[in-house]
Amino acid sequence: MAEQHVSLKRVQVAQPKHLFKQTQLLVTLTQHYSRILNNSNMSFSRINRARPLLVRCMSNIPENSVYGGPKPQNPNQRVTLTHLRQKHKNGEPITMVTAYDYPSAVHLDSAGIDICLVGDSAAMVVHGHDTTLPITLEEMLVHCRAVARGAKRPLLVGDLPFGTYESSTNQAVDTAVRILKEGGMDAIKLEGGSPSRITAARGIVEAGIAVMGHVGLTPQAISVLGGFRPQGKNVTSAVKVFI
Repeated sequence: MAEQHVSLKRVQVAQPKHLFKQTQLLVTLTQHYSRILNNSNMSFSRINRARPLLVRCMSNIPENSVYGGPKPQNPNQRVTLTHLRQKHKNGEPITMVTAYDYPSAVHLDSAGIDICLVGDSAAMVVHGHDTTLPITLEEMLVHCRAVARGAKRPLLVGDLPFGTYESSTNQAVDTAVRILKEGGMDAIKLEGGSPSRITAARGIVEAGIAVMGHVGLTPQAISVLGGFRPQGKNVTSAVKVFI
């Protein structure tokens, strides 16, 4: 069989900042490399000619996350409230993403996200309900544990599901403790800004658990709101949200 010549002259290495173009280049080089290897009569000199281009291409690809952003400087260091306060003080953006399962948690962990919320919206997104109300504490704990296994760096926040904290401050504290102890979360989130919710939040903080607030459109209050409607569109509604 006559020796076949595979031309690599037109292949150029893209700039490191163009990750998509580099991926295309890597595919092209791999295809050329495969053709060389699949031809049994090709000399090793041809193979060795392609290898440096592959190495050069791969060495120029930055060690980026799956979303194209740089990995955090300390990827193994858990984000804490202290870190978030410092970022806020420095005017740095704080990122937050919702996740319900292990694969999603792994991806946002790799992307360097600061906060991961395990939301009760899993009732709708994962379980197919029309509202967030049906999800139980036991179901939330399953989601929390799955996310905790996948996300090692972000501050993990678990939602308190409807019906698990409204009755009393003691009930709210008990539920929050379970979210941390059994769910592996770092903090909890509860909805509303009424006096009773503020009292519950204060009790949870006094128990040593950080609390994330949630005002405005509160899905757990859909019965009162009459649906998922934007809040704060008039003065009265805006004052209610703000205060």
